[in-house]
Amino acid sequence: MARAYVEHVAIRVRDIHWHIRFFREVLGMAAREYDGPPDHPRQYWSLGGMQLVGAPDFSGPEGRLVHLGVMCEDLDAALEAAEAFGVEALPKGRNWLRLPDGLELELMQASGGSVGLVLAIDPRHSTEA
Repeated sequence: MARAYVEHVAIRVRDIHWHIRFFREVLGMAAREYDGPPDHPRQYWSLGGMQLVGAPDFSGPEGRLVHLGVMCEDLDAALEAAEAFGVEALPKGRNWLRLPDGLELELMQASGGSVGLVLAIDPRHSTEA
C-alpha cells in the first residue's frame, strides 16, 4: 500500500507579513525559504509546513487554498495510481495534479524512510505531564 503525508499547505493571504509574524511568533515556525526578498516576499515557506502566497487583492473565502504538498514514499507508484483516477496533470510538471473538484496536489518524492518516520508520530500523544 502506498504511503504519504502532507508536507505543506499553500494558502493565499492578503497580508503576508502579518501571517509570517503569526506563524513565527505564535507557533515557532521559522523561515525555510522566501520567493523574493525577505522584506517583500511573494511567497514564504516555514519549517512546519506553511506556504504563504501573497495576494494583496484577494477577497472572499473561496480559492484561498492554493495546493497541498504531499511527500510520497514512492512518487512514481503514486503517479501511476493517480492515472487510474483520470486526474488532470498540470503544466507545472508531472508531479502536479488537479482533482475533479479543483484541488491541486504537488506530489514529491520523500527521502529514505522519512514517510514511515512521520507516520509513526502519534499527534495525540503528549510527553508532558
